[in-house]
Amino acid sequence: MGRLAQTEGLTDIQQEILNAVHDFTEKEIIPNAQALEHADEYPTEIVEGLKEMGIFGIMIPEEYGGLGESLLTYALCVEEIARGWMSVSGVVNTHFIVAWMIMQHGTEEQKQHFLPRMATGEIRGSFSMSEPGCGSDVSAITSKGVRDGDDWVLNGQKMWLTNGGSSSLTAVLVRTDAEAEDGSSVYKKMSTFLIEKPPGFGEVLPGLTIPGKIDKMGYKGVDTTELVMENFKLPDDALLGGSPGRGFYQMMDGVEVGRVNVAARACGLATRAFELGIDYAQQRVTFGKPIIEHQAVAFRLADMATKVEAAHQMMVRAARTKDSGARNDLEAGMAKYLASEYCKEVVEDSFRIHGGYGYSKEYEIERLYREAPMLMIGEGTADIQKMIIARRLLEDYKIRA
Repeated sequence: MGRLAQTEGLTDIQQEILNAVHDFTEKEIIPNAQALEHADEYPTEIVEGLKEMGIFGIMIPEEYGGLGESLLTYALCVEEIARGWMSVSGVVNTHFIVAWMIMQHGTEEQKQHFLPRMATGEIRGSFSMSEPGCGSDVSAITSKGVRDGDDWVLNGQKMWLTNGGSSSLTAVLVRTDAEAEDGSSVYKKMSTFLIEKPPGFGEVLPGLTIPGKIDKMGYKGVDTTELVMENFKLPDDALLGGSPGRGFYQMMDGVEVGRVNVAARACGLATRAFELGIDYAQQRVTFGKPIIEHQAVAFRLADMATKVEAAHQMMVRAARTKDSGARNDLEAGMAKYLASEYCKEVVEDSFRIHGGYGYSKEYEIERLYREAPMLMIGEGTADIQKMIIARRLLEDYKIRA
């Protein structure tokens, strides 16, 4: 590990976990990422390795079979995994968000039923708030859940499920209008349902269809899908927390920690882009000397390193704030916004340093160049983050008479 993106104050256990993930990334992820990404192939063997290491249960409490570690430990592991290949961190992220929602909001029966198997990676999670017509406007979702005796019947179409085909547990947000009081906020008319399903595509359960993989510019290997519900029946115990009307807040809690995760992924991707850029700059010779000796290239690398360091430190602060038990929507929004924007800039600068070779699929930077834009969209766009940041700042700095 180089000097950049180091974290002070880690315990021996945290450092031991991080060292193990670093070694795994170096030996198992980086050497295989290019071939798997170009083939758009799910990283089965890598995922199995992460399962053996306990990464899928890193934050799940020990009483449910997990490691009981902090958000910071998890985020630093994700940063390292994303440095190897961002798609692998996506498999972990969606799983983590679902596990977090169950940990924080599930009934004891739901925790006992799901968390031990999630900790081992036997069950892997995916989730969706979005729909084809609403994007970031969660209030506009139209998927519905209606009671039918002791069951629920769900209808609608969800969008952008990372790991949607490969997962075996999906959390979906739908409207449950009939369960809310007249005149209540639209956000109190939403509920989250936990759908246990077999992995795969097509009609995986009666009334539940995963149509297939969405073809993407980057972020390949991991499947991104839609989910279609047509009179899909679920028992009452599939309702997260056991009571309707709490789904929006449950999802937002999951996405809040997910934003720390996306910031960590952006930090890892930016770190890898910097590493590739500084290595190439020492090997490529023009006008009789390595290009790193040209001031224009050296200054570009200085800018890249500063952005990598700043993003990492902000991500660490957001994670530590959450771990302290304090509200961290401001810190998470800032970290996600800054890290994703800086990641794009660092990757582009590394791409420029590579010159024409950066455009070749033979070089790793070409893959990073296609992956970075997703981080500016995932878990809320940059503009959404700015809205969250501004509203939170107004709470703290509002002029009072």
